[in-house]
Amino acid sequence: MKIIDAHIHFKSSPGFDALAPAAGHENSEAHLRQVFGELNIERAVVMGNNGVEEAHSYPDFLSYCVGFDSSHFSKEAIERSLAHVEAHLRRPDCAGIKLYPGYNRHYITEPFYHPLYDLAGQYGKPVAVHTGATANAGSHLKYCHPLIIDEVAADFPKTTFVLCHYGNPWVVDAAAVLDKNPNVCADLSGILDGGMHDIDAYMRNNSGYVEHLRTWLRYPNAYDRLMYGTDWPLVNMAQYIDFISRLIPEAHWADVFYHNAKRIYSL
Repeated sequence: MKIIDAHIHFKSSPGFDALAPAAGHENSEAHLRQVFGELNIERAVVMGNNGVEEAHSYPDFLSYCVGFDSSHFSKEAIERSLAHVEAHLRRPDCAGIKLYPGYNRHYITEPFYHPLYDLAGQYGKPVAVHTGATANAGSHLKYCHPLIIDEVAADFPKTTFVLCHYGNPWVVDAAAVLDKNPNVCADLSGILDGGMHDIDAYMRNNSGYVEHLRTWLRYPNAYDRLMYGTDWPLVNMAQYIDFISRLIPEAHWADVFYHNAKRIYSL
């Protein structure tokens, strides 16, 4: 089975160097190439953390979403960076825009975001939004609830939005947003993290949670808008493929693991 990983991080934080070994990985290009070869992963989309005014340079098997993370974010930064964002969107290796509202402590409905959505729609590239739980206590969860996507999706119907992490743990709300809005997609990254796992044991010990996930992945009947993703290097890739394959019916594997990301991110 061919695979595209729709959500990874790549040398974006020194902290990942320390976290990667817990998942059985090394945060390096050579190791990533090796693992991709072993698992038949054709390509991945990097969620950018380098700011929009800086050059983004990635290996040829990676595309990227240009991101405004908390290190580079402000209302003024967005307003003065629109030309830089557009320059990124013109690049064939730029797959879209990434927003981090929980870390930036602003709702993505704020008017200063609107020009980004117009640009993304103009270039036919999605806006990926971190939704769900965050990685540190300094972030604010209210800004990254998946319901925040509904308003912008309704107001910008020509723009595609991606619910990163399926809004986990608010998967019921994520399913409702996906069901209502045909211009909303989702990736399944970062649902299982924290290092190595015995997947059989995890499925047994968390059977209620697993069935909850299955139910609300199935509810919107939108397997054509779900994308496999990992949040690498925070998860073990082989184990994560196994995990997601147990949540998604086999009839939809080709779409979820490959075709949807290829289409949605124009890879």
